[in-house]
Amino acid sequence: MFKTCLVICSAVLLSACSSSPPDPMDFAGQFRDSFSTQIKGDGIKLFTYKAKLATVTDRALPNDQPHEQRVTRRKQDLQSYLAEQRNAEKRLELWHQQVDIGLQKTIEMSGYCKNGFIELSRYVETDRAEIRGECNDGATEKDIKKFAR
Repeated sequence: MFKTCLVICSAVLLSACSSSPPDPMDFAGQFRDSFSTQIKGDGIKLFTYKAKLATVTDRALPNDQPHEQRVTRRKQDLQSYLAEQRNAEKRLELWHQQVDIGLQKTIEMSGYCKNGFIELSRYVETDRAEIRGECNDGATEKDIKKFAR
């Protein structure tokens, strides 16, 4: 009787742990992004934000690390991949959140869209994303010097 109760309690506890909400830190070290800007002649500021999950080659370790650390990293990469496969739906939702956070932080840090932006298009898959947008504010001389290419 005691063993049966213990097994049932353990199963309930394990299922409660597995249903916890996704944590954005799940993508720490696995995320690569880029931000490109375009300023039109009439002062319209456009941008393209691209993000992708880093592949093993993107996350390559320096060759001067000890063999044990490289082996451990490869095992972590495999475990991470297997976890992604098991939690694909949660990961996709989390990926959407991570892309939004990445875009917001990038715009904040660059100072590109001072008054926010309008999203023109959004494309998000399980391992990559692209968001195109137009800033609500027009380009200043300072913006043109800093961001025009």
